[in-house]
Amino acid sequence: MELFFDMNNLKRIIHAQIEDIASLFDSYRVFYKMESDIDAAIAFLNDRISKEESIIFAAYESENAIGFVQIYYTFSSVSLEKSLILNDIYVDSAYRKQSVGQKLLEKAQQYCVEQGFKGLALETAIDNPAQKLYKKLGWEKDYHCFHYFWQDKR
Repeated sequence: MELFFDMNNLKRIIHAQIEDIASLFDSYRVFYKMESDIDAAIAFLNDRISKEESIIFAAYESENAIGFVQIYYTFSSVSLEKSLILNDIYVDSAYRKQSVGQKLLEKAQQYCVEQGFKGLALETAIDNPAQKLYKKLGWEKDYHCFHYFWQDKR
């Protein structure tokens, strides 16, 4: 079934709609090899929303959420500007290749512009086929820096 999504099919998630995306968020985590834990997923999302630490937009078909994007706030000391990190994007497998992911990315970009942020950053797997979509929507790959991560392994 071919769907056409416009911005009217997307909405910003508030506390009352966390349940709408909880199973999608849990599936997203399972995709990244984490154990399923719907209660922890709901608690995590509630924390992000209540502390105003993230913005979540969801795509809907009728009353059902079929995808989401979550963005976090960050800052640049060098440019003295605020920016966003697109940390999570997920579309239910039954709705992939129907422009849902593209519309979610465009919504995040629109929010970024409207709110006066410097830009959006994202990290993706080297073999992620969505890289073609990122390039199509104007995202540019960083070649001037490496990404490192430290983790306490006690």
